[in-house]
Amino acid sequence: MFVLTRQTLWNPAVLETRGLPKRILGRVMPIPRRGITAPVLARLIFEVQPLRYGVALAPFAVAMLVWPHLALPIAQAPLAMVLVLGVVEMRLLRLRPDRREAQVDEDEAARRLDRLAFRARALLRGIAARQGIEDGDLRLVIEQSDLVRIAPLTLVSVQTDRPAPRLLDLDDRDRAALFRGLFDAELTERDLHAVNLRQNSFLREVRIGARAVSGHARMAAWIDRKGGPTLAGAGAGR
Repeated sequence: MFVLTRQTLWNPAVLETRGLPKRILGRVMPIPRRGITAPVLARLIFEVQPLRYGVALAPFAVAMLVWPHLALPIAQAPLAMVLVLGVVEMRLLRLRPDRREAQVDEDEAARRLDRLAFRARALLRGIAARQGIEDGDLRLVIEQSDLVRIAPLTLVSVQTDRPAPRLLDLDDRDRAALFRGLFDAELTERDLHAVNLRQNSFLREVRIGARAVSGHARMAAWIDRKGGPTLAGAGAGR
């Protein structure tokens, strides 16, 4: 999982948008500068289609080096290369519709999406309270790659329509809350990926209105910013 925000990218210009939700995969290439682990970085690089093509066609290059006298015939066999790319991209790295539906049953898929929505709304309320956002809609957008047989790639962002469509800047505390509260052993990235494969839908968004955030939550966030005890902690000490 990688959180998309200006603070985590070398090229934050890719986050600019005129409409919501903002899609990333297959359209732009985010270049991480912080907040990403080596395995997730490698997975993000693997998402670059030309690089995957290069890996799939590597055996042809090796064959031309091993058998130089066959280099010209191999280079002039584009049909074979196209067939290899088709097998890798459409059969190895993606699933047929019947196999997508077999990933998870319909009832379990609905339960997983309900659990995701419940967690996302709680996270959005916390972010809205901490950032003092009082108007417009906030959306937690979770985008996953459709590639299979490798670790799922999950991009997470918080998007809003006020004062214009944009991706929110998220500080360390906001990002930590997302990492802590979105996925765990009960709902993993693979669990969500199975649902997305079944429904052939890889962009999820959960929305709340900023005005729906309670005064209690805003007060707790204000006290937390000031470094004082939380309301719960103050009540426990009485």
